[in-house]
Amino acid sequence: MDVVLLERVAKLGQMGDVVSDKPGHARNFLLPQGKALRATKANIAQFEAQRAQLEARNLEAKGEAERVGAELDGQQFVIIRSASESGALYGSVTSRDAAEAAIEGGFTVDRKQVVIDKPGKELGLHDFSVVLHPEVSATITIYGARSVEEAELQATGRSIQDLRAEEDAEADFDIAELFDDVGAAAAEDGDDPRPAGDADGDGMMDDPRGAEGADEGPTTL
Repeated sequence: MDVVLLERVAKLGQMGDVVSDKPGHARNFLLPQGKALRATKANIAQFEAQRAQLEARNLEAKGEAERVGAELDGQQFVIIRSASESGALYGSVTSRDAAEAAIEGGFTVDRKQVVIDKPGKELGLHDFSVVLHPEVSATITIYGARSVEEAELQATGRSIQDLRAEEDAEADFDIAELFDDVGAAAAEDGDDPRPAGDADGDGMMDDPRGAEGADEGPTTL
């Protein structure tokens, strides 16, 4: 279907361009949302008559979008979700979640403005693009976490898996240290590893007569 664009539309064209679009997309998206008109002679003439007003309105809307975008871009929001031990979320983070988080943060965002490649299905950071104007967008980061504390951990660049690995390593270290302490305590209690009667530690039983008696040879009864 041929349409004349009333504003810039990604992957189609700029304001005033006459382009060919898929009928379904044009009927269900462009025409109902006032982004385009059917490219009839009457509509094209109407657009040309209103071009100056449309361009002025577009510039005003773009300026407002840039102002909001400067504040919104780079913002980080936390969404608390239940998740498995492996980090898989019980319910993914969607564009609606991102919009609601931004609204709670004091921004006016419609979920239709939020663009994602795929829903976030794991704990961690998820970036969402917010289209504020056909020519202006901002990026926000959503922390999918099981608690605020976990989100704060993610903000440091570490994941819950990293924390678990650190805890396991610390536990292994504590066990090894415990065995070292047990060995040291046993030595302090007098547990001499040398056999009884081997005072000089040569592995052989010492002569009970002492060094002088040993030189006298065997005792005759």
